[in-house]
Amino acid sequence: MPIHLDAHVFDLPVQELRRGYRSDVYFWREKVTLEHHDLHPDVTMQVFQKKDAVLCGIDEAVAVLKLAAGRYTDYPKAYKLFDKLIDFKSKARQQFIGNHKAYVEAIERKMEVSSQLDELWVSGFEDLKVEALCDGTRIAPWETVMHISGDASLFAHLETVYLGILARRTKIASNVRSVVEAAGGKIVLYFPARFDHWAVQGGDGYAAHIGGAAGVSTDAQAQWWGAKASGTVPHALIAAVGGDTVRAITLFGDTYPDVDLVALVDFDNDSVGTSLKCCEALGDRLWGVRLDTSNTLVDQSILPVMQNFKPTGVTPKLVEMTRRELDKNGFKN
Repeated sequence: MPIHLDAHVFDLPVQELRRGYRSDVYFWREKVTLEHHDLHPDVTMQVFQKKDAVLCGIDEAVAVLKLAAGRYTDYPKAYKLFDKLIDFKSKARQQFIGNHKAYVEAIERKMEVSSQLDELWVSGFEDLKVEALCDGTRIAPWETVMHISGDASLFAHLETVYLGILARRTKIASNVRSVVEAAGGKIVLYFPARFDHWAVQGGDGYAAHIGGAAGVSTDAQAQWWGAKASGTVPHALIAAVGGDTVRAITLFGDTYPDVDLVALVDFDNDSVGTSLKCCEALGDRLWGVRLDTSNTLVDQSILPVMQNFKPTGVTPKLVEMTRRELDKNGFKN
């Protein structure tokens, strides 16, 4: 059953989208040119891409159209109000630390201006016809995924935004699906948050979920479909307790008794040995072990068996050796 997300799920900067603030300027100028000359061509926008992919971002793109397709009744007044909105937004950030009263005042003024902009806005979404495939659909190169039909002046300014949404979400969903299929039934977790900007977590996590990821590492990544983050134990905790992996895992397990306990076992660069120590110390409380050897290091377990394979990082050989030693010592679970 396809997941469908309502417009309120997405934290969209509605006033900025309506004004074209986050669009390529030529799309905004297209809209204004059409309206200035009282031109309202009936068009159909066909959205497609060029690869085999897993579609994602449709509901978010539709939300953009629903909330930001339309026109202002008084453009000069709207321009002035929007500039004030951005100014109060900036002032609020400046006052957040050190002047709480001024911060609250700036937020209140911003909301007042936003309400005034709402009064100038006439929604055009009901005058458009939007047809689209569902998030999670397998799509072929050049296959149409969305049609937007209606007065071009109502939605011309939104092309940058909805295409950008579809491009990013589809790319992530497709890449994750490729990994999930390669994993052959094994659980795939999506943990990229530290390698990208924090603001993209909500949509990226949802796209990973659509792609088949079983879990994500931040609560923000899981918010759109009502889940929570999952994870292991960080290297930083092991370092904070003097480099003692067993102690770090034990402390973590005591603090979070209801969380599946996964030991990070590469801190001493001996993944096999540390895995055994953790299993012996924690027994059935331990849910699993995680190998995370740096791709610039050779785990000492690999040194005696180095042959004609790339020895650095988490190698298939290292995984096989760890699994074999755990099984041999009675930790097949």
